Amino acid sequence: MLVGEAVGRALARLGVRQAFGVVGSGNFHVTNALVDGGARFVAARHEGGAATMADAYARMSGEVAAVTVHQGCGLTNALTGIAEAAKSRTPLLVLAAEATAPGSNFHVDQPAIATAVSAAQVRVASAETALDDVARAYALARHERRTVVVNLPLDVQGLPVDDGAHVRPAAPPPPPPPPDVSEVAGLLAAARRPVLIAGRGARHARADLLALADACGALVATSAVARGLFHGSPWSLDVSGGFASPLAAALITEADVVVGFGCALNMWTMRHGRLIGPGARVAQVDVEADAIGRHRPVDVGVVGDSAQVARAVTAALHGRQGPGYRSDELRDRIARELRWRDVPYDDWGGGSGASARIDPRTLTIALDDLLPAERVVAVDSGNFMGYPSMFLSVPDEFGFCFTQAFQSIGLGLATAIGAALARPDRLPVAALGDGGALMAAAELDTVRRLGLPMVVVVYNDDAYGAEVHHFADGSPLDTVTFPDTDIAAIGAGYGFDAVTVRSVDDLGGVRSWLDGDRARPLLVDAKVAAPQGSWWLEEAFRGH
Repeated sequence: MLVGEAVGRALARLGVRQAFGVVGSGNFHVTNALVDGGARFVAARHEGGAATMADAYARMSGEVAAVTVHQGCGLTNALTGIAEAAKSRTPLLVLAAEATAPGSNFHVDQPAIATAVSAAQVRVASAETALDDVARAYALARHERRTVVVNLPLDVQGLPVDDGAHVRPAAPPPPPPPPDVSEVAGLLAAARRPVLIAGRGARHARADLLALADACGALVATSAVARGLFHGSPWSLDVSGGFASPLAAALITEADVVVGFGCALNMWTMRHGRLIGPGARVAQVDVEADAIGRHRPVDVGVVGDSAQVARAVTAALHGRQGPGYRSDELRDRIARELRWRDVPYDDWGGGSGASARIDPRTLTIALDDLLPAERVVAVDSGNFMGYPSMFLSVPDEFGFCFTQAFQSIGLGLATAIGAALARPDRLPVAALGDGGALMAAAELDTVRRLGLPMVVVVYNDDAYGAEVHHFADGSPLDTVTFPDTDIAAIGAGYGFDAVTVRSVDDLGGVRSWLDGDRARPLLVDAKVAAPQGSWWLEEAFRGH
């Protein structure tokens, strides 16, 4: 067996069950070996889409996923998706063929490229070390939640591997000693209005965090990427940060103790710090020591696993009595006022014929009522993104996939594909802007080819809306506005059922599709009104 084939088979034995990619000469054999070893391979239409599909699959499945790319240009095509995954600490393997000869047209410094986007990198150095190298890369991805570029030099791939060689899984690191939680327990024991905020690093800790919240009378909220984690709790404030509803923002701001579990407490989650009241004490729990206090000073930092720390703090509270932040009146108020759809607004919709436009809030509320509750929602980046993020409900933390760490538009459709494959029990919903939809349109073919019963909703304002509204100071906007594009026709050309929506009355086509056999995916070209910019992007631009 040659190295290329041995690497693919070894990764399948280690646990890689799903791979994505675009196959060329350099990654042909390793990809086929992965499939022969039992992994499923999905051919994307662009390496950038493949990397994002793999990222989303890993997030929604909890498994290490793989993306496989050609040497040089295949890797550079995938870089935006790799950067997103690396910034998000997604356990992902990038199997990159590598041309090491400087005279090759495909030669680039692939290890340096990996480092530049914050990914780890491992090179398969020889036939003798190949299996140990890939086992080390897999361990980095799985145990340290890293995105790892595995460079597979072409000359090494063609070398024979000893027939008696076997892959040996790298041992997981030993568990750290139990952390000291006395200071966090002391803060919560004295708190009158505590709030716990969970990020992606605490998605596995739902039960433990809810038990801690019950013990100290805390309200609970999440960062955007962990949205849905506390769904069903009467004390959940949903998302903290730019997408927080007015009631959620007010209650978080009034907290006297805020404890972040597995979240960065960065400008997005805390609105540049304004969600933390002037007298509030702040604690942060994270598995990485250098994450503590990275974005804002904290009073107490604990290095440890969120679930383990939550259990230890609960035990240290010794069954503390007292309501904390909770009361019957507040629970009823949360039930009545928390959801964005319950916040009054002036409808922007109107017009007639080809000039008619629908308010994106009205559109999304109507879709929320139409679509099945068991859904997985993927959201692209842009001026529109808060509408699906705030007005579409999700059933749990596996119902919302938000690839926004790199703030790139064009990732939403591929995100939805990866999430859909990880959660085949749910209706996949891709929420895109027109800019991101057109940037990623080639992956509409992947949706159709896979037979995914996906709903793709395009919030179409014929512009890069973020820039239109950010530079609405008299600056010329010709570079960021476009003529009307019939995105429904584009979807139909890729084999979608398609409907153009200018008012709520046009959503009958969505109902018909839901009531039908869903044999073809559905694209909704929603002509949305956008007379002003979204306030959550005003928040974002404060950081620029």
